Amino acid sequence: MSTDPGQGTVAARGAFRLHRWSDRAVVGAAIAAFAAGFGQFGVVAALGDVARGFGQADNGGTLVAQAGLSGTDLGIGLAIMRLASLGALPVIGLADRFGRRTLLLATVGIGLALTVVAAASPTYWWFVAIFACGRPLLAATNGLAQVTAAEQTASADRAKAVALVAAGYGTGAGAIAIVHSLAASTLGVRGVFVLAVVPLALLPLLRRWIEEPDRFTVAAAGPEHPVPVLDAVARPFRRRLAVIVVLGFAVSVITGPANSFVFLFAQNFLHQPGIVTAGMVAGAGVAGLGGLLAGRWLADRAGRRLTGALAMAAVAVLAIWTYTGSSLALVAGYILGVFAASVFAPAAGSLVNELFPTTVRASAAGWSLAAGVLGAVTGLVAFGAVAGSGHRFATAGLVTFVPAALLMVLFWLLPETRGREPEDLWPGT
Repeated sequence: MSTDPGQGTVAARGAFRLHRWSDRAVVGAAIAAFAAGFGQFGVVAALGDVARGFGQADNGGTLVAQAGLSGTDLGIGLAIMRLASLGALPVIGLADRFGRRTLLLATVGIGLALTVVAAASPTYWWFVAIFACGRPLLAATNGLAQVTAAEQTASADRAKAVALVAAGYGTGAGAIAIVHSLAASTLGVRGVFVLAVVPLALLPLLRRWIEEPDRFTVAAAGPEHPVPVLDAVARPFRRRLAVIVVLGFAVSVITGPANSFVFLFAQNFLHQPGIVTAGMVAGAGVAGLGGLLAGRWLADRAGRRLTGALAMAAVAVLAIWTYTGSSLALVAGYILGVFAASVFAPAAGSLVNELFPTTVRASAAGWSLAAGVLGAVTGLVAFGAVAGSGHRFATAGLVTFVPAALLMVLFWLLPETRGREPEDLWPGT
């Protein structure tokens, strides 16, 4: 396979055995994403209990008194776990050399096992370190699941397949959040993380269902083999990748703190009952499903760029509203924010996977993921610093989210990929 779009042999589209979005090869990728969401989101859902469990909370009016740990400790811990996801870049890049299926099964299995081990941590910083070791593997799992689903489908099914994978991840994250809200007093904070053995038990099923995409098989049979990670920044791909990286960074500046602090805000500041938090998460699950359906429909009709840009702006506005200080704003803002983020997912996920040829697709997804990690860390540090210095959470949202949302205009520097195959966009690969 040539990296020069002007040279090489065009692989006949009929040479690929493609699937419908509902076939088990795609569903298997969605189940892997479910497992990744279940394993990764536990620390966010249980952040309040993690802070109390490893710190000392009382009835004082400061962040340390109410949460149990300082905003600095919480922010640094979350930032370390987020930064650890940078390790997903070389891991996911290896899929361009060794295949999607092998890497996907390895990352989900080892990542969940480390999440279970984190439950035995003796201190907060041990917990951060162990959880951080599994984080890049679970992050790579989610990215590889999207790449696999996108490669298994044609244009008519691709946004649906990406939406299904996003639904899998969201369902996994929502499941652990609901379990924590309803059973944290029974299970304890350590028991919540031990529950990662449940999706880990699905590994034999994934081995049977997940298939190697024909797009990769054909590319791997070619005379040239890319250097994992580095070939994605070669000259033919560089401009598109730069735009994707900046957009991935910007949207994660918003979603990182918006998602990471919401349960801490609900439990430790608004003192929201667990049943209300569980209802909020359940409502967000319904909204997320509706958002994915709407996002898939809009991505296939209005286009990937317009859908992604408008949804990104909506996520920022709703995230600011969520932290304005009332229970109504928290519940409504969170549910509607999940809807907007779910509209964003099919459009952005399809766009990233359609913009690059098979030889570097996983690596490009890895770069996008790495940019998202750095964006989330930037957002967490900025949001936590403003909120922890005595300002309201809403002020932290304004300072952090508005500048990032303005970068949505960069979507128009990319070609519209609606109704097109990756082979159409890179005819020389």
